[in-house]
Amino acid sequence: MSDKTTVEVTAHDLPLHCPQPGAALAGLHPRVFLDVLKSGEVTCPYCSTQYVFKGEAPKGHH
Repeated sequence: MSDKTTVEVTAHDLPLHCPQPGAALAGLHPRVFLDVLKSGEVTCPYCSTQYVFKGEAPKGHH
């Protein structure tokens, strides 16, 4: 069993950063911005949370 958490994000969540608002204090680490649009998913280097982008990318992003 994995402790890895997967979180679905949308254009509303951009720019994406981890930890997310409301994260438990025990899981806090320095805020890091993550580029989820590049491949559609990204893993936080601090806590291993995996973010998966769902929906349409906002206009102006490549």
